[in-house]
Amino acid sequence: MIVEPAPAKLNLALHVRARRDDGYHELETLFVFVRDGDTVRLTAGTRDGFAIIGPFAGGLGGEGDNLVTRARDAFRAEFGIGDPLSIVLDKHLPVASGIGGGSADAAATLRAMARLADVALDDARLMKIAAALGSDVPACLAGRTMIGRGRGERLSPIDVPPLPVLLVNPGVGVSTAAVFAGWDRIDRGALPDGDALAIAMNGRNDLEPPARALAPAIDAVLALLVQATGVRLARMSGSGATCFALFDRAEDCAAAATAIRAARPEWWCLETALA
Repeated sequence: MIVEPAPAKLNLALHVRARRDDGYHELETLFVFVRDGDTVRLTAGTRDGFAIIGPFAGGLGGEGDNLVTRARDAFRAEFGIGDPLSIVLDKHLPVASGIGGGSADAAATLRAMARLADVALDDARLMKIAAALGSDVPACLAGRTMIGRGRGERLSPIDVPPLPVLLVNPGVGVSTAAVFAGWDRIDRGALPDGDALAIAMNGRNDLEPPARALAPAIDAVLALLVQATGVRLARMSGSGATCFALFDRAEDCAAAATAIRAARPEWWCLETALA
């Protein structure tokens, strides 16, 4: 058995620069990853199998198609490997929530299959598959802090300190396509210069206004996060609806999580740290 983590992705900053002729958007973003997320388990077997377990399995239970199985099939097509596999996705991240759960799962599947097939993780063909699967999958395949440009697939590494972070989702699904469609098409400029924290602090998320218009619950999440003691930065991630707060001290992060869980027990909260 191979067990591969699929950590949550955050966009500490997300600048939308233009709509492209191919229907995608030209982006500049700061990708970071946290210590927690989903898990993909692969076991060689006599026939293919795919199962989803975990607290958010129900959000994917009806899918006849999944990024995990697409990643499996794309890997096989590229590398000519077709041995039967049993795949179990342990789903702990909310679905369609702006933290790259599906992309992280696909990337973890590619890494696990590469290990099983003795393919180097820096093999360029893996990144080619990742880019075809989705805009966030290349960054998730790399699994470390990156500046992303283009659709997000042109990556440059950058370091970030392991700050405590609190993720909060109000349980509202937001369509990525609808959020991008609501972007006002105003280019507000490039990512700022500096280290990762400077970029985050001086950056923005251009998808936050249209997401908040579609899902006003995001307003309530951010209102609680920004007033937490010791918070350094509170912002929405990706196309929403998950928001995050960065802290200097784990004690302040834990206190904020306790307060939010007491006030809004129906929300999803994850105390973790940047990886």
